[in-house]
Amino acid sequence: MTYRVDILPSARRELAALPPKDRNHVDKRILSLAENPRPVGSKKLAGEEDLYRLRVGDYRTIYQVQDKVLLVLVVKVGHRREVYRKR
Repeated sequence: MTYRVDILPSARRELAALPPKDRNHVDKRILSLAENPRPVGSKKLAGEEDLYRLRVGDYRTIYQVQDKVLLVLVVKVGHRREVYRKR
């Protein structure tokens, strides 16, 4: 069962702003969510409905899993000190 991975435009801009080396690592991990949307090391965020985080070095990917439609929606990508802040 393969999920479709979509990235919000704002998250796409955040991903593009990362240093190239880190961007490649984060991008590979995001694409791997298609095979396993809840890999070892991912955590459900407390106080948030259906949001998970994926750690890649100092960077975090915040995403939502929609099991009914087999979709992984990447909501936010950023450095660990900034990614959890509300806008």
